[in-house]
Amino acid sequence: MSERTQYPPGTFCWADLTTTDQEAAKAFYGGLFGWEAEDMPVGEGVYYSMQRLRGKDVAAISPQPQQQRDAGVPPAWNSYVSVESADAAVERAKELGGTVHAPAFDVMEAGRMGVIQDPQGAFFLVWEPRQHVGAALVNEPGAFVWNELNTSDPEATIPFYSGLFGWKVEAAEGSAEPYLSIKNGDANNGGIRGLNQPGVPPHWLVYFGVEDIDQATASVERLGGSKMVGPIDIQIAKIAVVSDPQGAFFALYAGQMDL
Repeated sequence: MSERTQYPPGTFCWADLTTTDQEAAKAFYGGLFGWEAEDMPVGEGVYYSMQRLRGKDVAAISPQPQQQRDAGVPPAWNSYVSVESADAAVERAKELGGTVHAPAFDVMEAGRMGVIQDPQGAFFLVWEPRQHVGAALVNEPGAFVWNELNTSDPEATIPFYSGLFGWKVEAAEGSAEPYLSIKNGDANNGGIRGLNQPGVPPHWLVYFGVEDIDQATASVERLGGSKMVGPIDIQIAKIAVVSDPQGAFFALYAGQMDL
């Protein structure tokens, strides 16, 4: 089933984009995935644009904070992990050597969140759900299907994430290159690989499902984005890494989605 009404703690539950051109990003992703947007006011003249498929929340697009723009931070997709307590998660992250960039805070009635950077430098967010549990659809075309950490030292990340979320991380069998698989309980919950592009900092990469990888990458380019890597055949699927017109990276996935 691709519909979700709750997420066990430690599960990736949401993804949103912070971008320098919110309207252009809405047009790009609407054209690529068929998303329909509803702008939710979150401040004077500021909107959190909920993206939906068949009326169900799948992601969101928001304006990049001015502080990030001034610092030259590029637009980026953000990965959220569901937790029982955002406050406890940020405190535990500090104990494990992470950096807390935003202590736990309320997002109106939707939930409570915090922004964390792991010891190798990758950012992610923790989400304590209230009215908003996360994505209502996953593992289908137009929804996120996978979250992957690209990092300078994959093995060194294991104590941090296992200690924070209770993940079981182990080497993936049959992989053509070193790859660590993540399980949250018995469920697959993403992967970890080494960085293979010079100059790219550690980051979590969000994968979105598509029907056909070649058609999807062609659509990315037609809509003003760029193809960065692939398509690559990984046996269970074909994948490609692309960027939107504002420069935010994400991945496309066509294949077995009930991972």
